[in-house]
Amino acid sequence: TLLGVTGSGKTFTMANVIKNLNRPTIVISPNKTLAAQLYGEFKTLFPENAVEYFISYYDYYQPEAYIPQSDTYIEKDASINEEIDRLRLKAMVSLLTRRDVIVVASVSCIYGLGSPVDFTDKIFNISVGDEIDLRFLAEYLIDIYYVRNDIEFKRGTFRVRGDIIEIFPAYERNAFRIEFFGNEIDRITIIDPLTGETFQNTNSIGLYPAKQFVTSHDRVLSVIPLIEKELKERIKFFEDNDMPLEAERIRSRTRYDLAMLK
Repeated sequence: TLLGVTGSGKTFTMANVIKNLNRPTIVISPNKTLAAQLYGEFKTLFPENAVEYFISYYDYYQPEAYIPQSDTYIEKDASINEEIDRLRLKAMVSLLTRRDVIVVASVSCIYGLGSPVDFTDKIFNISVGDEIDLRFLAEYLIDIYYVRNDIEFKRGTFRVRGDIIEIFPAYERNAFRIEFFGNEIDRITIIDPLTGETFQNTNSIGLYPAKQFVTSHDRVLSVIPLIEKELKERIKFFEDNDMPLEAERIRSRTRYDLAMLK
């Protein structure tokens, strides 16, 4: 932990520590403003490294609430900053693919993102010459949280046009165009997602999940009995304390959520 007034050399000291240790590093800032400043400074000090930015992506967040006096349920509402979401995903991808990573984060980084094993298991590497059915690739993209959208091509979507599939990774500024000849990948190019202009050809790419919270279906099913057990305990608590509205609300809401998980 480094303490000191502005201009006392905290960033310079940390930069030398990172240089000498040469290991993946996380620098935690107490607020977003300072994190943004540090991110810019480290990008300048380490132009060849993967300097990444990991802060809370909420511009606005309203937690769910229940007012028993009027039997009013207020749903959770949130506004997510798309660029910060992209930067968070990019940080995760860099940590999985590189060693020269410096992540500048706010304290929100202490909250779990799910199992890195589950995230890694969803990575799909493809190369020119691979034999892959285009339909299988489209279904796999949906499985790793991409959405097919042939009209609005944006982050986390893909589109299919004949023997060509275009994928806009959620963690990149550019998109990939994969051209098939039958079931064989004939060419992979990096393109501008807005104009379709080709930047360069590449022999292989890695496709990573479009969301940070990745959980296998088996893991979801394994925790459902625990949720149901806790549900019974909470319902009993409300009923024992003469709170029937709260008991009924949590019963109906949680059962609906469990049905969606199943």
